[in-house]
Amino acid sequence: MTYCLGVLLEAGVVMAADSRSNAGVDQVAHVSKQTLISVPGERVISILSSGNLATSQAVTSQILHDAGKGHAGTDVKACDGLFEVAGLVGERLREVTERDARFVEPYGDPTASFLVGGQVRGEQPRLFQVYPAGNFIEATARSPFLQIGETKYGKPILDRTLTHASALAEAAKLALLSFDATLRSNLSVGAPIDMLIYARGSLAIDGLRTFEESDPYWRDLRRAYGEGLAALVAGLPPPPGMP
Repeated sequence: MTYCLGVLLEAGVVMAADSRSNAGVDQVAHVSKQTLISVPGERVISILSSGNLATSQAVTSQILHDAGKGHAGTDVKACDGLFEVAGLVGERLREVTERDARFVEPYGDPTASFLVGGQVRGEQPRLFQVYPAGNFIEATARSPFLQIGETKYGKPILDRTLTHASALAEAAKLALLSFDATLRSNLSVGAPIDMLIYARGSLAIDGLRTFEESDPYWRDLRRAYGEGLAALVAGLPPPPGMP
């Protein structure tokens, strides 16, 4: 299992994924779940993946193989916008699943899911979620974040505090705290966390960060949040009828 989060903001996009992959308690590895395709000044595309690692890697490897070759319908660098990119990811996913699923199913779940976010010059930043069937939905100002993988633990803090109008820095902090909640509750999700903090209109990947478990900023953020939450709870009034 993994956890991937995409956030769509007026100010840009935040894309983050953990790096843990496991096929049992004694087969744990660290694998990047973020694929970046960038043409400076023209487009930035982040693809996050969750699910069967062989399936997701087959999809992203094919996309990277075709990138820049100029073939209509297969080259993400030639797509007119993120909608076409999401469609291409869905097509590649269906192709891989149709080819490999029957061989994988006796041993486990062959499916995968993806988040596709970023910006292509001439349009606004966009964010999509691609389902195992290859179809997809788009994030909106009313529903500004999308999750795949182990989603339930990191969702409450986002529901309470994140909006489409949140600043990039604020969204990045909330994303890291969302991962903190997930790591604390599920051993199948683990650092390092790969994060792209993309500023609208920059068409560059200057905001690419990796947070190890020992990263000073993330460590201090988690500590301060825990202490602040404990202090807040201690300051709340007790239930009626209790001393």
